[in-house]
Amino acid sequence: MKVHSNATIGSRVTGSALGGLGVLAFSMSLPATQVAVDELDPWLVAFGRAVGAGLLAWAYLRLVRAPRPTAVQWRRLAVVATGVVVGFPLFTSLALTTQTAAHGAVVIAVLPAVTAVFAVLRAGERPPPMFWAASGTGLAAVLIFLGTVGRASGAVEPADLFLLVAVLLCGLGYAEGGALAQDLGGARTICWALILSLPATAPITAIAVLAQPPNADTAAWLGFGYVTVVSMFLGFFAWYAGLARGGIAHVGQIQLVQPVLTLGWSVLLLNEPVTLPAVGAALLVLSCVVVTQRARNSRPATAESPTHELANPDAPPPAYLRTSPPDVD
Repeated sequence: MKVHSNATIGSRVTGSALGGLGVLAFSMSLPATQVAVDELDPWLVAFGRAVGAGLLAWAYLRLVRAPRPTAVQWRRLAVVATGVVVGFPLFTSLALTTQTAAHGAVVIAVLPAVTAVFAVLRAGERPPPMFWAASGTGLAAVLIFLGTVGRASGAVEPADLFLLVAVLLCGLGYAEGGALAQDLGGARTICWALILSLPATAPITAIAVLAQPPNADTAAWLGFGYVTVVSMFLGFFAWYAGLARGGIAHVGQIQLVQPVLTLGWSVLLLNEPVTLPAVGAALLVLSCVVVTQRARNSRPATAESPTHELANPDAPPPAYLRTSPPDVD
Protein backbone atom coordinates (compact mmCIF):
# COMPACT_ATOMS: atom_id res chain seq x y z
CA MET A 1 0.00 0.00 0.00
CA LYS A 2 1.27 3.43 -0.90
CA VAL A 3 1.46 6.07 1.78
CA HIS A 4 0.26 9.61 1.07
CA SER A 5 1.46 12.13 3.60
CA ASN A 6 -1.11 14.66 2.49
CA ALA A 7 -4.00 12.31 1.95
CA THR A 8 -6.74 14.87 2.47
CA ILE A 9 -5.00 18.18 3.12
CA GLY A 10 -5.14 20.45 0.10
CA SER A 11 -6.31 17.77 -2.33
CA ARG A 12 -8.83 20.12 -3.92
CA VAL A 13 -6.29 22.94 -4.12
CA THR A 14 -3.86 20.62 -5.87
CA GLY A 15 -6.57 19.45 -8.27
CA SER A 16 -7.55 23.03 -9.09
CA ALA A 17 -3.94 24.03 -9.69
CA LEU A 18 -3.34 21.08 -12.00
CA GLY A 19 -6.62 21.69 -13.81
CA GLY A 20 -5.76 25.35 -14.29
CA LEU A 21 -2.40 24.41 -15.77
CA GLY A 22 -4.11 22.03 -18.16
CA VAL A 23 -6.63 24.66 -19.25
CA LEU A 24 -3.81 27.15 -19.86
CA ALA A 25 -2.09 24.59 -22.09
CA PHE A 26 -5.28 23.77 -24.00
CA SER A 27 -6.27 27.42 -24.46
CA MET A 28 -3.62 27.88 -27.16
CA SER A 29 -4.53 24.67 -29.01
CA LEU A 30 -6.91 26.27 -31.52
CA PRO A 31 -4.58 29.17 -32.46
CA ALA A 32 -1.65 26.75 -32.79
CA THR A 33 -3.76 24.41 -34.92
CA GLN A 34 -4.84 27.37 -37.04
CA VAL A 35 -1.21 28.27 -37.73
CA ALA A 36 -0.32 24.65 -38.52
CA VAL A 37 -3.16 23.92 -40.96
CA ASP A 38 -2.45 27.11 -42.89
CA GLU A 39 0.62 25.34 -44.29
CA LEU A 40 0.21 21.66 -43.44
CA ASP A 41 -2.40 19.09 -44.44
CA PRO A 42 -5.09 18.95 -41.72
CA TRP A 43 -4.94 15.15 -41.63
CA LEU A 44 -1.22 15.33 -40.97
CA VAL A 45 -1.78 17.87 -38.19
CA ALA A 46 -4.57 15.80 -36.63
CA PHE A 47 -2.88 12.40 -36.69
CA GLY A 48 0.77 13.44 -36.83
CA ARG A 49 0.45 15.15 -33.45
CA ALA A 50 -0.92 11.90 -32.02
CA VAL A 51 2.00 9.93 -33.45
CA GLY A 52 4.57 12.37 -32.08
CA ALA A 53 2.87 12.39 -28.69
CA GLY A 54 2.57 8.60 -28.85
CA LEU A 55 6.33 8.25 -29.23
CA LEU A 56 6.82 10.52 -26.22
CA ALA A 57 4.27 8.42 -24.33
CA TRP A 58 6.14 5.20 -25.19
CA ALA A 59 9.39 6.70 -23.88
CA TYR A 60 7.70 7.89 -20.69
CA LEU A 61 6.03 4.55 -19.97
CA ARG A 62 9.33 2.74 -20.51
CA LEU A 63 11.09 5.19 -18.21
CA VAL A 64 8.64 4.74 -15.32
CA ARG A 65 8.14 1.01 -16.05
CA ALA A 66 4.39 1.42 -15.93
CA PRO A 67 2.37 -1.80 -15.62
CA ARG A 68 0.03 -2.64 -18.46
CA PRO A 69 -3.64 -1.72 -18.00
CA THR A 70 -6.23 -4.39 -17.31
CA ALA A 71 -8.70 -5.56 -19.94
CA VAL A 72 -11.42 -3.30 -18.51
CA GLN A 73 -9.04 -0.34 -18.46
CA TRP A 74 -8.08 -0.97 -22.09
CA ARG A 75 -11.75 -0.71 -23.08
CA ARG A 76 -12.09 2.56 -21.20
CA LEU A 77 -8.86 3.83 -22.74
CA ALA A 78 -10.39 3.18 -26.16
CA VAL A 79 -13.11 5.70 -25.28
CA VAL A 80 -10.47 8.22 -24.20
CA ALA A 81 -8.49 7.67 -27.39
CA THR A 82 -11.57 8.06 -29.58
CA GLY A 83 -12.47 11.34 -27.92
CA VAL A 84 -9.26 13.26 -27.27
CA VAL A 85 -6.56 11.54 -29.35
CA VAL A 86 -8.45 11.05 -32.62
CA GLY A 87 -11.82 12.80 -32.62
CA PHE A 88 -11.09 16.27 -31.26
CA PRO A 89 -7.81 16.85 -33.15
CA LEU A 90 -9.28 15.59 -36.42
CA PHE A 91 -12.47 17.62 -36.43
CA THR A 92 -10.88 20.82 -35.14
CA SER A 93 -8.14 20.55 -37.77
CA LEU A 94 -10.75 20.13 -40.51
CA ALA A 95 -12.82 23.01 -39.13
CA LEU A 96 -9.91 25.44 -38.88
CA THR A 97 -9.06 25.10 -42.55
CA THR A 98 -12.04 27.38 -43.24
CA GLN A 99 -12.83 28.99 -39.88
CA THR A 100 -10.88 31.16 -37.47
CA ALA A 101 -9.62 30.14 -34.05
CA ALA A 102 -11.67 32.95 -32.50
CA HIS A 103 -14.83 31.55 -34.06
CA GLY A 104 -13.92 28.08 -32.87
CA ALA A 105 -13.41 29.35 -29.33
CA VAL A 106 -17.07 30.37 -29.15
CA VAL A 107 -18.21 26.87 -30.08
CA ILE A 108 -15.70 25.27 -27.72
CA ALA A 109 -17.25 27.35 -24.92
CA VAL A 110 -19.95 24.71 -24.53
CA LEU A 111 -17.36 21.97 -23.85
CA PRO A 112 -17.56 22.20 -20.01
CA ALA A 113 -21.31 21.61 -20.15
CA VAL A 114 -20.85 18.65 -22.50
CA THR A 115 -18.18 17.24 -20.20
CA ALA A 116 -20.53 17.61 -17.24
CA VAL A 117 -23.32 15.85 -19.13
CA PHE A 118 -21.09 12.85 -19.86
CA ALA A 119 -19.89 12.83 -16.25
CA VAL A 120 -23.50 12.77 -15.09
CA LEU A 121 -24.46 9.99 -17.49
CA ARG A 122 -21.40 7.94 -16.60
CA ALA A 123 -21.98 8.28 -12.85
CA GLY A 124 -25.69 7.52 -13.12
CA GLU A 125 -26.73 10.70 -11.29
CA ARG A 126 -30.12 12.41 -11.56
CA PRO A 127 -29.52 16.19 -11.79
CA PRO A 128 -32.36 18.69 -11.34
CA PRO A 129 -34.24 20.11 -14.33
CA MET A 130 -32.22 23.35 -14.07
CA PHE A 131 -29.14 21.40 -15.16
CA TRP A 132 -30.72 20.28 -18.41
CA ALA A 133 -32.32 23.68 -19.01
CA ALA A 134 -28.95 25.43 -18.68
CA SER A 135 -27.24 22.87 -20.93
CA GLY A 136 -29.91 23.25 -23.59
CA THR A 137 -29.74 27.05 -23.41
CA GLY A 138 -25.96 27.01 -23.83
CA LEU A 139 -26.16 24.73 -26.84
CA ALA A 140 -28.95 26.85 -28.33
CA ALA A 141 -26.81 29.98 -27.89
CA VAL A 142 -23.98 28.34 -29.83
CA LEU A 143 -26.30 27.22 -32.63
CA ILE A 144 -27.89 30.69 -32.88
CA PHE A 145 -24.43 32.26 -33.07
CA LEU A 146 -23.41 29.87 -35.84
CA GLY A 147 -26.59 30.52 -37.80
CA THR A 148 -26.54 34.32 -37.54
CA VAL A 149 -22.89 35.40 -37.76
CA GLY A 150 -21.32 32.52 -39.66
CA ARG A 151 -19.57 33.17 -42.93
CA ALA A 152 -22.35 31.45 -44.82
CA SER A 153 -24.76 34.34 -44.07
CA GLY A 154 -27.22 32.55 -41.86
CA ALA A 155 -26.33 28.95 -42.69
CA VAL A 156 -24.36 26.59 -40.50
CA GLU A 157 -21.17 25.63 -42.31
CA PRO A 158 -19.52 22.20 -42.38
CA ALA A 159 -16.73 23.68 -40.25
CA ASP A 160 -19.25 24.49 -37.53
CA LEU A 161 -20.59 20.95 -37.59
CA PHE A 162 -17.01 19.67 -37.33
CA LEU A 163 -16.51 21.82 -34.23
CA LEU A 164 -19.70 20.53 -32.60
CA VAL A 165 -18.68 16.91 -33.24
CA ALA A 166 -15.24 17.72 -31.81
CA VAL A 167 -16.86 19.10 -28.65
CA LEU A 168 -19.05 16.03 -28.18
CA LEU A 169 -16.15 13.62 -28.59
CA CYS A 170 -13.83 15.70 -26.42
CA GLY A 171 -16.39 15.92 -23.61
CA LEU A 172 -16.73 12.16 -23.62
CA GLY A 173 -12.95 11.72 -23.59
CA TYR A 174 -12.53 14.22 -20.75
CA ALA A 175 -15.14 12.59 -18.54
CA GLU A 176 -13.93 9.03 -19.14
CA GLY A 177 -10.28 9.99 -18.84
CA GLY A 178 -10.82 11.96 -15.64
CA ALA A 179 -12.56 8.98 -14.05
CA LEU A 180 -9.95 6.50 -15.29
CA ALA A 181 -7.11 8.70 -14.02
CA GLN A 182 -8.34 8.01 -10.50
CA ASP A 183 -6.91 4.52 -10.99
CA LEU A 184 -4.08 5.00 -13.50
CA GLY A 185 -2.97 8.56 -12.74
CA GLY A 186 -3.16 11.47 -15.17
CA ALA A 187 0.07 10.84 -17.07
CA ARG A 188 -0.44 7.12 -17.61
CA THR A 189 -4.05 7.62 -18.72
CA ILE A 190 -3.14 9.83 -21.68
CA CYS A 191 0.05 7.86 -22.42
CA TRP A 192 -1.73 4.51 -22.72
CA ALA A 193 -4.50 6.13 -24.80
CA LEU A 194 -1.85 7.48 -27.19
CA ILE A 195 -0.17 4.06 -27.41
CA LEU A 196 -3.52 2.41 -28.08
CA SER A 197 -4.12 4.85 -30.94
CA LEU A 198 -0.80 4.31 -32.73
CA PRO A 199 -1.97 1.42 -34.97
CA ALA A 200 -4.52 3.84 -36.45
CA THR A 201 -2.73 7.19 -36.26
CA ALA A 202 0.64 6.03 -37.64
CA PRO A 203 -0.62 4.64 -40.99
CA ILE A 204 -2.90 7.63 -41.58
CA THR A 205 0.00 9.98 -40.87
CA ALA A 206 2.21 8.09 -43.32
CA ILE A 207 -0.48 8.25 -46.02
CA ALA A 208 -0.93 11.99 -45.42
CA VAL A 209 2.81 12.58 -45.78
CA LEU A 210 3.04 10.53 -48.98
CA ALA A 211 -0.05 12.12 -50.50
CA GLN A 212 1.08 15.66 -49.76
CA PRO A 213 4.73 15.98 -48.68
CA PRO A 214 4.89 18.69 -46.01
CA ASN A 215 6.38 21.98 -47.10
CA ALA A 216 5.73 24.58 -44.42
CA ASP A 217 7.37 27.59 -42.83
CA THR A 218 8.75 27.79 -39.31
CA ALA A 219 5.52 29.14 -37.81
CA ALA A 220 3.52 26.16 -39.05
CA TRP A 221 6.01 23.69 -37.60
CA LEU A 222 6.03 25.58 -34.29
CA GLY A 223 2.24 25.32 -34.19
CA PHE A 224 2.46 21.62 -34.98
CA GLY A 225 5.10 21.17 -32.28
CA TYR A 226 2.91 22.91 -29.72
CA VAL A 227 -0.17 20.77 -30.34
CA THR A 228 2.02 17.66 -30.29
CA VAL A 229 4.08 18.23 -27.15
CA VAL A 230 1.80 20.48 -25.09
CA SER A 231 -1.81 20.03 -26.24
CA MET A 232 -1.64 16.30 -26.93
CA PHE A 233 0.86 15.23 -24.26
CA LEU A 234 1.95 17.44 -21.35
CA GLY A 235 -1.34 19.32 -21.01
CA PHE A 236 -3.18 16.07 -20.32
CA PHE A 237 -0.72 15.16 -17.57
CA ALA A 238 -2.01 18.11 -15.57
CA TRP A 239 -5.63 18.03 -16.76
CA TYR A 240 -6.42 14.39 -16.04
CA ALA A 241 -4.52 14.48 -12.77
CA GLY A 242 -6.50 17.56 -11.77
CA LEU A 243 -9.82 15.93 -12.65
CA ALA A 244 -8.85 12.85 -10.66
CA ARG A 245 -7.68 14.74 -7.59
CA GLY A 246 -10.35 17.41 -7.39
CA GLY A 247 -13.28 15.72 -9.09
CA ILE A 248 -14.58 16.12 -12.65
CA ALA A 249 -17.38 18.50 -11.61
CA HIS A 250 -15.20 20.68 -9.38
CA VAL A 251 -12.10 21.00 -11.53
CA GLY A 252 -14.14 21.07 -14.74
CA GLN A 253 -15.39 24.53 -13.78
CA ILE A 254 -11.90 25.92 -14.38
CA GLN A 255 -12.40 25.18 -18.06
CA LEU A 256 -14.89 28.05 -18.16
CA VAL A 257 -11.97 30.42 -18.74
CA GLN A 258 -10.61 28.47 -21.73
CA PRO A 259 -12.73 30.16 -24.46
CA VAL A 260 -11.83 33.58 -23.08
CA LEU A 261 -8.13 32.71 -23.10
CA THR A 262 -8.41 31.31 -26.62
CA LEU A 263 -10.04 34.51 -27.86
CA GLY A 264 -7.19 36.46 -26.27
CA TRP A 265 -4.53 34.28 -27.90
CA SER A 266 -6.29 34.63 -31.25
CA VAL A 267 -6.10 38.41 -31.03
CA LEU A 268 -2.53 38.57 -29.71
CA LEU A 269 -0.94 35.90 -31.88
CA LEU A 270 -3.04 35.83 -35.04
CA ASN A 271 -4.47 39.36 -35.15
CA GLU A 272 -7.90 37.84 -35.68
CA PRO A 273 -10.91 40.14 -35.24
CA VAL A 274 -13.23 39.28 -32.37
CA THR A 275 -16.70 40.68 -33.00
CA LEU A 276 -19.13 41.82 -30.33
CA PRO A 277 -21.64 39.06 -31.24
CA ALA A 278 -18.87 36.49 -30.71
CA VAL A 279 -18.02 37.92 -27.30
CA GLY A 280 -21.69 38.14 -26.37
CA ALA A 281 -22.34 34.54 -27.43
CA ALA A 282 -19.31 33.35 -25.48
CA LEU A 283 -20.44 35.18 -22.33
CA LEU A 284 -23.96 33.78 -22.64
CA VAL A 285 -22.63 30.25 -23.05
CA LEU A 286 -20.29 30.70 -20.10
CA SER A 287 -23.18 31.92 -17.96
CA CYS A 288 -25.19 28.83 -18.87
CA VAL A 289 -22.24 26.59 -18.08
CA VAL A 290 -21.88 28.22 -14.64
CA VAL A 291 -25.50 27.35 -13.90
CA THR A 292 -24.92 23.85 -15.22
CA GLN A 293 -21.90 23.29 -13.01
CA ARG A 294 -23.73 24.54 -9.93
CA ALA A 295 -26.65 22.24 -10.66
CA ARG A 296 -24.22 19.41 -11.32
CA ASN A 297 -22.67 19.90 -7.88
CA SER A 298 -25.96 20.11 -5.98
CA ARG A 299 -26.02 16.55 -4.69
CA PRO A 300 -25.49 14.96 -1.25
CA ALA A 301 -22.08 15.75 0.20
CA THR A 302 -21.36 12.08 0.83
CA ALA A 303 -21.19 11.46 -2.90
CA GLU A 304 -18.28 13.84 -3.44
CA SER A 305 -16.60 14.16 -0.09
CA PRO A 306 -12.91 13.18 -0.24
CA THR A 307 -13.12 11.98 3.36
CA HIS A 308 -14.72 8.71 2.21
CA GLU A 309 -11.75 7.44 0.20
CA LEU A 310 -9.38 4.53 0.64
CA ALA A 311 -5.79 4.37 -0.57
CA ASN A 312 -5.43 0.70 -1.43
CA PRO A 313 -4.15 0.57 -5.02
CA ASP A 314 -4.48 -3.20 -5.19
CA ALA A 315 -8.25 -3.23 -4.74
CA PRO A 316 -9.53 0.24 -5.62
CA PRO A 317 -13.11 0.96 -4.53
CA PRO A 318 -15.37 3.41 -6.36
CA ALA A 319 -13.80 6.83 -6.81
CA TYR A 320 -16.11 8.58 -4.38
CA LEU A 321 -14.97 6.26 -1.57
CA ARG A 322 -11.30 7.24 -1.60
CA THR A 323 -9.56 9.56 0.87
CA SER A 324 -6.25 10.08 -0.93
CA PRO A 325 -5.66 11.57 -4.36
CA PRO A 326 -4.26 9.22 -6.97
CA ASP A 327 -0.64 9.34 -7.99
CA VAL A 328 0.11 12.06 -10.53
CA ASP A 329 3.06 10.19 -12.06
